[in-house]
Amino acid sequence: MEVMTHSSTFLLPSNHRSPSVTYALVILNQPLLRFTPLLWNHAQVKVCADGGANRVFDEMPLLFPSDDALDPDIIKGDMDSVRTEVLDFYTNLGTKVVDESHDQDTTDLHKCVAYIRDFTPNLDKSNLCILVAGALGGRFDHEAGNLNVLYHFSTMRLILLSNDCLIYLLPSTHHHEIYIQSAVEGPHCGLIPIGMPSASTTTTGLQWDLNNTKMRFGDLVSTSNLVQGEKVTVQSSSDLLWTISIKV
Repeated sequence: MEVMTHSSTFLLPSNHRSPSVTYALVILNQPLLRFTPLLWNHAQVKVCADGGANRVFDEMPLLFPSDDALDPDIIKGDMDSVRTEVLDFYTNLGTKVVDESHDQDTTDLHKCVAYIRDFTPNLDKSNLCILVAGALGGRFDHEAGNLNVLYHFSTMRLILLSNDCLIYLLPSTHHHEIYIQSAVEGPHCGLIPIGMPSASTTTTGLQWDLNNTKMRFGDLVSTSNLVQGEKVTVQSSSDLLWTISIKV
């Protein structure tokens, strides 16, 4: 089985980042994360999902007080949340606006990820990672919709971020090696079988490792686990969500 490696180097200073990774940033309509400047400065493309543009307009000047204007590359969504004055402001700065109000079957995050995948020809997608700021917290139905996007785009690297943790999908098609950046993440972590039970999951590098363990809701799920070193390995018969706490 092919190995897929994971590392949260985007949380580290720029001199510790992998130069081969291309980052895209999607900002959702939630309060900006305290480390948004770190994400913003190192993203090759910045996309606001609908009302996420309001957050950038209202809150970014507080995070970047020395900059006059911090404009996203794209605003995309069904346009039911973004304010008219915000659209006008960023349109005048050259931001592209993509109105998909005709599509009520997909979320704004889904629309943004699809756009990054299909309509950003100048973005190197050979090793692309999409960071989603504000994906957790707020209404639970929004959170569930964001988790569903991970499954819909299971062949892409998407990381959902809050101030407290990150979440990404571990597809069952791969054996996973997760390199822990202990300066900025951990030690609390979890492996969650959302979508279907896992008939067998085996891990190394956790305080409570799994050994061909069955996991399902209503029975055992691996929450409140702890990473023990610099590397965690995971192999499972079904897709799992990996989550780990964030320190930055």
